[in-house]
Amino acid sequence: SDRKWQGYLEWCDRFFWAVDADFPTDLLPDGSGLIIADAYDAEILRMAEESPLPPARRKVMVQKFARHAALRLQALRDPGLTLVL
Repeated sequence: SDRKWQGYLEWCDRFFWAVDADFPTDLLPDGSGLIIADAYDAEILRMAEESPLPPARRKVMVQKFARHAALRLQALRDPGLTLVL
């Protein structure tokens, strides 16, 4: 039902679908990875094709991730502080 998944491809090195064992995996497109998971474990059944991010985009994404992580940590340490994302 996720019709926008192809828009995610430009933001990742590899794209995986994670579904449970009862999911009809023949509905999933070729070229994407497949992870079968339950409440206790997961296993990669099909490795996704690799398409590395451009270096500039990777740098921006890593910096955004680090900033959000730092802001969350600061919010835990000082709950009364108003943070700007």
